[in-house]
Amino acid sequence: MPKKNILITGGAGFIGSHLAEDFVKNGYTVKILDDFSSGNVNNILGLFNYKNFKMIRGSVTDKELLRKATSNVDVIFHLAAQIHVDRSIIEPRHTFEVNTFGSLNVLDAALENDIELVVYASTSEVYGSAKYVPMDEDHPLNPASPYAASKAAADRLCFSYYKTYKLPIVIVRCFNTYGPRQMDMGYAAVIPKFLKRALSGLPPVIYGDGKQTRDYMYIKDAIYAYKLVLKSYENVVGKAINFGAGKEIAILELANAILKLCENEAKPIHVLPRAGEVKRLCANTSLAKKELDFDPKYTIESGLKEFLRWYKEGRYEEWKDWV
Repeated sequence: MPKKNILITGGAGFIGSHLAEDFVKNGYTVKILDDFSSGNVNNILGLFNYKNFKMIRGSVTDKELLRKATSNVDVIFHLAAQIHVDRSIIEPRHTFEVNTFGSLNVLDAALENDIELVVYASTSEVYGSAKYVPMDEDHPLNPASPYAASKAAADRLCFSYYKTYKLPIVIVRCFNTYGPRQMDMGYAAVIPKFLKRALSGLPPVIYGDGKQTRDYMYIKDAIYAYKLVLKSYENVVGKAINFGAGKEIAILELANAILKLCENEAKPIHVLPRAGEVKRLCANTSLAKKELDFDPKYTIESGLKEFLRWYKEGRYEEWKDWV
């Protein structure tokens, strides 16, 4: 079976760059589209030596550029997004322009160029705080921030294009993902923020009481999940599918675990809760297990240890200053 030609929007970002690297090194022809508003050029420097890699600088808000970028492409992994909840509260219109209307541009380009498959990176944030746990794909969508609302709108827009135009789409709802290359800024980057402070001898800063929970999935399990979608998408086309560790951990418990791992005896600092914060998230991944044989390999303990090794090797220092 011939290797697919792949376009990854947001391919210089945290998850996108890992995905691009994996596909390139496994012989796929890969193009990435990124405007570097969130992505980092250092994430993809190692790929420029490969003949099967191409970078396109630009935004998903550029319709004409997308039409050209999606030509001669079999599969689109659409990861490009304005990812920061805090920014979405200040700039909701911009967030919708990128996340919702940018996704509309991707879908229209995919239709025009007869793309074989679109994989849309939605988010667990579309669910809002859990009504029940673990949260399956039928959990109500109750987005609590403009960011989450923009992703939920794009999520359902993708479904509508599948139903209306028969565009083959899989909607991936990843729960909180962490690991190397994740920037220590923005709403979702709790783990790199805690690691940075703990290694500097400082206490982690927690918004609210720290009882809010998340389901943390290590980056290698996330890439594994995306590859399973490509391998067996016929089983889940037209569906939303959860990927996560399937276990929740309170933010306070996470902070204390990182302090212990870093041999820091400080106590976490609590500040006022932040707007639009989801209180509880925990994935039900039974659909992913049934249809794709998804079985995450990393526990929070093993993932944190591997992330810390990468961080302490100095690779973070080499990476973070690039723009």
